[in-house]
Amino acid sequence: MLDFSRFLPAQLCTWMLADFGARVIRIENPRELEKLSSAFNLGGLSAAQRERAKAAETLARNKESIVVDLGHASASEILRPLLRDASVLVEDYRPGVLDGLGLGRDLVQQVNPGLHYCSVTFAGQTGPYRSKPGHDQLALALSGVLSRVGENADRPSFPNVPVADVITGLNAALGVLIAHIGERHDRQGRAIDISMLDSAMTFSAWFLARNPDPANVPQRGSHRVDCGIWRTRDGKFICTTNIEPRFWVRFCKAIGREEFAGMQHDAAQWCEMRASIERAIAARDLVEWLAIFERQDVQAEPVNDFHEALGNPHLIERGTVMSLPHEDEPVVQIGNPVRLTGTATCVRRLGEIPGASTSTVLEEFGFTSGQIAAFFEAGAIGARSE
Repeated sequence: MLDFSRFLPAQLCTWMLADFGARVIRIENPRELEKLSSAFNLGGLSAAQRERAKAAETLARNKESIVVDLGHASASEILRPLLRDASVLVEDYRPGVLDGLGLGRDLVQQVNPGLHYCSVTFAGQTGPYRSKPGHDQLALALSGVLSRVGENADRPSFPNVPVADVITGLNAALGVLIAHIGERHDRQGRAIDISMLDSAMTFSAWFLARNPDPANVPQRGSHRVDCGIWRTRDGKFICTTNIEPRFWVRFCKAIGREEFAGMQHDAAQWCEMRASIERAIAARDLVEWLAIFERQDVQAEPVNDFHEALGNPHLIERGTVMSLPHEDEPVVQIGNPVRLTGTATCVRRLGEIPGASTSTVLEEFGFTSGQIAAFFEAGAIGARSE
């Protein structure tokens, strides 16, 4: 699998598959590396800091990295044997960009007709928005999802986690796997068109199922009373999700508000009920409420910070939080969320500095040391990005 990705969605796709044994070779463009370094203010990091940061990067693990200047005259010569051998190509450039570099799907399929070509873009390969640039937040904004985020009725809020990026990456991985299933019927490579905007729109299915008229979707801030984030006496937060009637009854009993048990769907009373629940929860510390709700079998969990979640014993035991050896100090990463009986994920290598595998990969694909040295001298390839 050849990975031309630069951003989270496509990188998540190839990481998911690499964890299950796919060989992923990242083709990193020095020009794009410079742009990303500037965008994320990485210029001040030392070489050692960059190496450790890359080793700690979950999405970079199990991937080999080579640096190739895609605009160089020798790029096609360098990449041709890799393209001929690959089964999947994943890229996240705007439509038409790779065509101009001789790496578009039609040109690549002439080299390898069986190659699945997965393109991850903001708005897709077709339609009036196909050339628009955009990141996670714009996909959420256009899809209507952003209008639902937050409890402030006056204005929407950013979720501050890459919701559209993640679901897009998962859809890309799904698309690659479905394309492979299609190989049972023919040997033709497929174009896999994955859009962040399309992916974000899938969240609308839930609202449409409950509100046939989209104009009547409840306004942001009009939350059900059986779900909530509540502040405890010690200033911490607890989240409850007691939507099923039996859980709602248990919750009301646990907080001493049994009179609310029959009022779960009485929207006219929600405001007063929420205020009463807030006062009840504020009377005890978080640890006390967790113990009470555990005994009563109520759906309730603490609102963890990221560092607290990384120390959660359940997640550590399942391997969702992993501590991996690296030089003098281990790095913490996130385990693959997909679990299959008889098929385990494996960490074969930590993320490596861009270009760390350039020479070894090109030697494997038939280039001599002299040819590789000439490519380096001409600026067509790079060893690493310092």
